Amino acid sequence: MATEGLEAIEYAAGMAEVIADFRRVVEQSVPRLLALTDADAGRERDGGGWSAKQIVGHLIDSAANNHRRFVLAQFKDDLQFDGYAGEDWVSAQRYDRADWPHLVELWRGYNLHLAHVMSHTPAEALTKPRAAHSLDRIAWQTVDAARPATLEYLMRDYVGHLKSHLRQIFPEEL
Repeated sequence: MATEGLEAIEYAAGMAEVIADFRRVVEQSVPRLLALTDADAGRERDGGGWSAKQIVGHLIDSAANNHRRFVLAQFKDDLQFDGYAGEDWVSAQRYDRADWPHLVELWRGYNLHLAHVMSHTPAEALTKPRAAHSLDRIAWQTVDAARPATLEYLMRDYVGHLKSHLRQIFPEEL
């Protein structure tokens, strides 16, 4: 029994580091993103990849979808969630025509709110193994459907996904 409590404390400390790093990445990225002109942010990358506007728009969509997941997972015994068609969402919302500073501020605010949600999620909800999950389909780094998954994994996966897309805009290390 005491070991379980100690593991929860150690886990909480580890998650606190993840959340602090997440906040740091978001806050340090904002001035770098805003240094891009609207034209530069709207320019498709070489090879036809998404523009910075489209990437940040996609990250806003990811935040919206994961916000719901992070909250609902605290009240469920599974991690079964619908996916979403990222390409379609970006296309439908015409992020390429959006105001760049507004997109950056929306992205910043949403992710700082997610950091708040993450930091107030009870350790029991974070670490509870869930046999039933859809992380084999919706996670950035998938989990085999036959293996249990945790909300902690989903949250860490979200941060990894965000960083991977920021590296598309700024290829140097975050």
